[in-house]
Order: sequence, then C-alpha cells, then structure tokens
Amino acid sequence: MEKNFKMVAKTLFGFEEILAKELRGLGASVVEEGIRSVTFEGDTGFMYKANLCLRSAIKIVKPIHSFQVRNEKELYKKIYAMDWNEYLSADTTFAIDTTVNSENFSHSLYVSQKTKDAIVDKFRDTVGRRPNVDIKFPDIRLNIHIQKDLCNVALDTSGRSLHHRGYRTATNIAPINEVLAAGLLLLSGWDGQCDFLDPMCGSGTFLTEAAMIACNIPANINRKEFAFEKWDDFNKELFDKIVEVSLNKTRDFPFRIVGYDKAPSAVRKAQDNIGNANLEDYITVERKNFFDTKKFTDNHLHVVFNPPYGERLDIEMEGFYADIGNTLKRQYPGTDAWFITANLDALKHVGLRPSRKIKVFNGHLESRLVKYAVYEGSKKASKMFHNTPPSPQSGSNNP
Repeated sequence: MEKNFKMVAKTLFGFEEILAKELRGLGASVVEEGIRSVTFEGDTGFMYKANLCLRSAIKIVKPIHSFQVRNEKELYKKIYAMDWNEYLSADTTFAIDTTVNSENFSHSLYVSQKTKDAIVDKFRDTVGRRPNVDIKFPDIRLNIHIQKDLCNVALDTSGRSLHHRGYRTATNIAPINEVLAAGLLLLSGWDGQCDFLDPMCGSGTFLTEAAMIACNIPANINRKEFAFEKWDDFNKELFDKIVEVSLNKTRDFPFRIVGYDKAPSAVRKAQDNIGNANLEDYITVERKNFFDTKKFTDNHLHVVFNPPYGERLDIEMEGFYADIGNTLKRQYPGTDAWFITANLDALKHVGLRPSRKIKVFNGHLESRLVKYAVYEGSKKASKMFHNTPPSPQSGSNNP
C-alpha cells in the first residue's frame, strides 16, 4: 500500500473552513487549516481526486523540501544542494511560481530567477546539460513560498489555477472567478435541496457551479489538463478509475436552477458556458430584469448573485441597491437571498437587516457576502423580523 504524503491546498481568504470540510468529505487525513491554505495527507490517488473534485481550492502543491533562508546566497546554495534528479532531468522543461512574505526578500520574480539559476547550474555541473524553462507549458512546475525566513519548495500538482474549470469560454464585464463562486455557494449553505436563482447571472458561473454542487459533479471534470499528468510517474489507469468512481457518485436533482439577465449578450454567453459544461438539462436562463420579476416557485428559494459594485459599470448604486431590497421584500417571500458586494456604502440602502455578513475578497476588492432571509407572512411579521438584531449564532463575521 502506498504511503501517504503531505500536501497543501491553497484557497481564497475566508474559504479555509469550507475547504477543510471538502477535504474531510473526500477522505483526506491530518487536515489542518492555515491562512489561505489547508494542509492534509493522502496518497497519489487522493492527489488526483483532490484536483478533480475540490471546489474551493485554487491549487494543490506537494512539498518536497523546506529550509531556513536569510539572503539570496543562502537561497542559491540550498536550492543547489537539493537532489533535483528525483524530479527533473536535463530534458525536462520547468517553470517556477514564487510567493514571498519576508523582509529578506521583496521581489518574487528575483527569487524565481535565483532558484532557476541554482537548478540549471546544478545540472550543468553534474551532467553537462541543463533543463530549459517553459513558462507556458512546462513538464514540471515548481512552487516556492518564503514566509519570513522559511522557504518551502513544492511540486505544483495542478498547473493552471483550478478556477480554470474548462467550461467557461465566454465572459462579460467583471466575471466572477469559478472558485470564488463555488466557495460563496458553499458558504451560503447551498446543497441542492431546493430551487435556485441567480437574478443577475452574467455569464452563468454561479448557475454552473450551483448545478455541479447539486448533482455532485466533480468540479474540474471539464478541465483539459492537470500538471501531474506530465509527471514521469503519472498513473493514467489510476486516474481514469478515479474519474469513473467520482462520476458514479453524481446524484439526481429534482428542483430548478434559473438565471436571469437583462442583457441578451449575457444570456447567450451563459447558455454557451452551461452547454460547455453539459448542464442544459438542469439550468434555465431567461432574459429578464430582476426588478420586474416575481418568485417562480411556491417552495423555498435559494438566491445567490453578484450585483454590480460600481467599479466598472456606470450605475447609480444607492437606488440600485434599494431596488434589490424592495424586490426581495415585495416579490420574493420564503427566500434566502445571498449576494457579494464590495460597495459597502450602497449596501446600507438595501433596506433589509442582513442575518449574516461574511468578509471575503473578490480579487483585490475587500467584499461582504451578505444574507437576507425574506420570510413569508404578514407585513407586520416581516417588519418584526427585519428589526430584530441577528442572534449570536448568526455567524456575522464583521460589522
């Protein structure tokens, strides 16, 4: 039986807990949350499964060495001292991704350059030939992470960020990252047990990720390649078996997933992307202005969306966010409505009391994922609810 080894799944701020939950659900052992990362242990087959199935991970790396480092000379010397024959040959192409958070090193590109110099010099000195760098399509991608004076060297098992799911070929202005969308859905508690609506669906990312969660479809089943597929020890038979077993765990979804957008171009792009993911049977996209709609079901409805923040779209934000609140209050009883925004001033004009408010980031923008529970019943009961402060259990992370 193959021995387990340590891996690190990298993620976005605020997603550590849901990523750890995903890993435990897949069968990982020794799961520990970090900052924008979760460490865990598993074998090669689990490495394949984690890349295929994790929704909230950006990248999975396999640590191979760590050491203390205070300056560039130490970095070069210790990288040079590693036995690189275990991972590379003179005929292997490679690339280096570097992250630094250290007073001793200020430029990640410089660290990548020194690391590259040490590796190629080692090969020149030992075998007389050197491997070449290929930034776009390397055989091996290395990950260097320097935190203060600790340098971690790892093999990148994923390659391109795992938000590149493989289904999205068309986007609109300010599209939401697929990993961000999946993570927000999981934070909202979406589990596919009711109807779902994205009332401002853009290119359909929330819709697609919601359907994949509801049907338990592996997040990266449409992805063309993972970095580990280029490794010398890649076991294609094992990988194919993991894909087969994962697909056998998909489930039926007896509810509806609906998206609205008022722009015809957005509707077309969403439909194209949903088609690329082979999810047309589960998702309906319609050209509608959310503010002119009513709830399409008599049952409970789960709403998640990404409204404009005013960063790239010329909209009068205060009135726009007031319209969101009015539409939810008047037309969407029996709804849990979640949305993400970086416009905290406009958020004040929704006119509803959020029952949850979670700090997240959309790219570089500090944002909030907010929940509005719109209850069914009389106006008086609704008013009483919205004037009641959130309970301590509401999970409000921020003011």
